Amino acid sequence: MALRGLLRLGEVAVRVLDMGEAREHYGKRMGLHEVMTDAAGQVYFKAWDEHDHHCLVLREADSSGMDYFAFKVFDDATLDELEPKIRAFGLQVERIAAGVYPKSGRRLQFMLPSGHLMQLYAHKEQIGNSLGVRNPGVLPDEGVIRGFRINRLDHALLGGVNIDESARLFREVFGFDLSERLIDAEGGQSLALFLSCSTKPHDIAFVLQPTPGRFHHVSFLLESESDVIHAADLIGKYRIPVDVGPNRHGVTRGMTIYFFDPSGNRNEVFSGGYVHYPDTPTLTWDTTELGHATFAQDNVVRESFLTVLTG
Repeated sequence: MALRGLLRLGEVAVRVLDMGEAREHYGKRMGLHEVMTDAAGQVYFKAWDEHDHHCLVLREADSSGMDYFAFKVFDDATLDELEPKIRAFGLQVERIAAGVYPKSGRRLQFMLPSGHLMQLYAHKEQIGNSLGVRNPGVLPDEGVIRGFRINRLDHALLGGVNIDESARLFREVFGFDLSERLIDAEGGQSLALFLSCSTKPHDIAFVLQPTPGRFHHVSFLLESESDVIHAADLIGKYRIPVDVGPNRHGVTRGMTIYFFDPSGNRNEVFSGGYVHYPDTPTLTWDTTELGHATFAQDNVVRESFLTVLTG
């Protein structure tokens, strides 16, 4: 397989206001699997079809938002190769020893121009997806797939300043493609940028905001569009606050629902979207079609979707 370098978004660390409510939301309602609580009281979750130990870390705090996000890279040699390139780009890099983050190897940490703390790591303990690796079959035991039927962590959308410069880092240093962008129709200013290191429409995205380090949403993949409707039914059953959905994006073409955890952090579950290849041209949307770009089934721009972010 040709995929090397940065492989995927592997971990998002989110601040919550009440850990009990958060565990109910992400575990019992959404159906993520709680795998551990560390000495500091942080709670770790994984989706059923992920092999790595965890993908989501929750920390109880006085404000909601995101602490950091981390991409998994191909191997330790990739970390060695990338560190001087990140420094040459103009960012300070902190080396974090193996074991400082539970179940994880050494990490590199740096602040993006958009104001977000990013990490890279090559190793995380793998605990499997319950199917095994020899004659695994297609379905896990009953009860493993539960709640919203989430397959995996997929991407995050981050709000901040200097999004063009953050996108340049991802393209020039990390080898991402700019898959799609939303620009102002009159001035051409970048309003949202979508970047892919895989065959997905995006693995990370940035939306322009007046303040740095804002968190728009973390997104999880579902198997099918019927699972999106199943998740919508559970969202309604448990009176989870909904921002948008079900609907389909023009950007990425994914079938989506946006909703909020009890602390006000936006979550997304989605299915579908097109296949991206390195030779796929960048798709450009402008603000004359903002409604269709964001929500293509009713073409309605949601003010909350554009302005409500956590810290």
